[in-house]
Amino acid sequence: MGKHSPVAIDPDLSELAAAHGVATGYNDGDRRPVTVDEEVVVEVLGLLDVDATTPAARAAALAAAREDAARGLLPGTIGMRASDTRRGAGTLTAEDGTSREVTELAGLEPGWYRLRTAEQEVTVVVSPAALPAAPRSWGWMLQLYALASAQSWGIGDLGDLREFTEHAAGQGASAILLNPLHAITPLSPVQPSPYTPSSRRFSTPLALRVTDLPEYAAADPATRAEVDALRPEIVGDRIPHDRVWAAKKSAAEALWRAAGRPEPVDPGPDLVDFATYCALAERYGGRFSLWPAELRHPGNPAVAEARRALAPRVAFHGWLQQRVADQLAAAREAARDMPLGVIHDLAVGCDPEGADAWALQDVLALDVTVGAPPDAFNQRGQAWGLPPWRPDRLAATGYAAYRDMLRALLTHADGLRIDHVAGLFRLWWVPPGRSPDRGTYVHYDAEAMLAVLTLEAARAGAAVIGEDLGTVEPEVTEALHGRNMLGSTVLWFVRDPETGRLLPPDEWPEEAVATISTHDLPTAAGFLGGEHVRARADLDLLDDVPAEERKAAAERAELVDLLVAEGLVAADASDAEIVPALHALLARSRCRLVLASPYDVVGETRQPNLPGTVDEYPNWRLPLPVSVEELRTDPRVKEVVAALRSGDR
Repeated sequence: MGKHSPVAIDPDLSELAAAHGVATGYNDGDRRPVTVDEEVVVEVLGLLDVDATTPAARAAALAAAREDAARGLLPGTIGMRASDTRRGAGTLTAEDGTSREVTELAGLEPGWYRLRTAEQEVTVVVSPAALPAAPRSWGWMLQLYALASAQSWGIGDLGDLREFTEHAAGQGASAILLNPLHAITPLSPVQPSPYTPSSRRFSTPLALRVTDLPEYAAADPATRAEVDALRPEIVGDRIPHDRVWAAKKSAAEALWRAAGRPEPVDPGPDLVDFATYCALAERYGGRFSLWPAELRHPGNPAVAEARRALAPRVAFHGWLQQRVADQLAAAREAARDMPLGVIHDLAVGCDPEGADAWALQDVLALDVTVGAPPDAFNQRGQAWGLPPWRPDRLAATGYAAYRDMLRALLTHADGLRIDHVAGLFRLWWVPPGRSPDRGTYVHYDAEAMLAVLTLEAARAGAAVIGEDLGTVEPEVTEALHGRNMLGSTVLWFVRDPETGRLLPPDEWPEEAVATISTHDLPTAAGFLGGEHVRARADLDLLDDVPAEERKAAAERAELVDLLVAEGLVAADASDAEIVPALHALLARSRCRLVLASPYDVVGETRQPNLPGTVDEYPNWRLPLPVSVEELRTDPRVKEVVAALRSGDR
């Protein structure tokens, strides 16, 4: 584990680590300096192919780093804004193929360029200075899987999204923010967490509405009856991901066969790779590291042979992705009159055995898991089981994989929420076999990461929201605001940094999205009733239950006091009165966008995800207690909509 306070670290190792973006120290949640153990630094350098294990190896690596610095080479990719000037002389080639000689990088229009110098060729990505400012507005944030309707098959689907969006647009909503809809590995057991996807470049067929497929409309009566019979009967209050996937997969296969086993239309190489992974996973299992050795890398000749042998399954999975894309487009079309529209969520990483890890392994550090260092809430740190980008490989390849991922998402989105946006600047790397506290930060070229994000969002006409909660360096939020990207403001956390008091809404940040809670925090009813303490106490996750209960009661009282001071409730208000008042409080804030969650509005006490648990709590498996149809007429929804609209939005 790292050590607080200044602890001497070998200066040569420190210089070598800095040259490769590996931190030898950082500030913890209380802003106290922590020195990273040398052996951890050495391990992380090794994961970047830098050998520092012996004095001789360390000296050689440092000499190479110093020589590179002395040569004055440019980074493999230069990220900049159109208003910037950067060093770089040579032949500059634009996307349209036109070239010109430059003595510096200045006055460039937004776009992608290649710069050929006397010694190297680099990528230059130029973004607009900022995105258009987001309008002052309100909307909804959905855990789509939690919706239920008369048409859905045990899990919220894209038909539900389309219908919810149409109704919300009629209410005056400006935006719909979704949980990640990234693709699953098409096998049981299905990973329920939307934040551990198989691929962030493709979408989950779990969200498909089978009966909206054109092949269903065109099918003969016998085939339609076969499909209808596959609809699972849902019993209990848990979303059965495996049963739902088995039913939808069988139904989609029946319709695909009835339609003559159509091939996907003009599939690009990324879709071919994804569909190939799915077909291979069906044959060899969902962990590609256990496949025959010759199939573990998509570039191996044996993969091309296997693709031909599995051609029908490759075609099915490619076709299925295109049908999901059609329904995503229909849901987005329902938001065409919304000022912001449908905002998708980008998870921080992918399953280390999934489709993206297989296809993009050359630019990922597959032996690493990202996470977070120890803090007051997680004293042993966190490991999320997700492999990070390798910053050196991203730079060398012109950030192509990152760019293409963003483009794939923006095809179906009017905006993107970037989960753990601090990851564009640095990520906590935990070496293999180490506990989460035995890691260190690896830094990324934030200018390049932000330039790619800003350029691609601008080209798509999309807004960007960064999840910048928790221990985030000020430079992260400043960088977001400087590009007209919104940060995140959660009611429970909006406190004065000096006094700790809850801030009134006129002191909240303007360039932010205001919400009552998040998927990882208690719902409104759960907070007011102390359910978040009871749930953790029942699972033996608390060291001092009475202390947590007292803290929760004090926080509730403080929140009610704020509502009273704002003239929104009386001191003896009931929970039913407090919930719409909380939304009215959000609406009064300076934040540009205010989002409400159906979980809060309908009084659900259980939060979608309880951090620190896996199977002990039904994470990502809790449906809303009311249907989509009932939400349309629920008086609580109407009251909250009125509260949200009261803030001049």
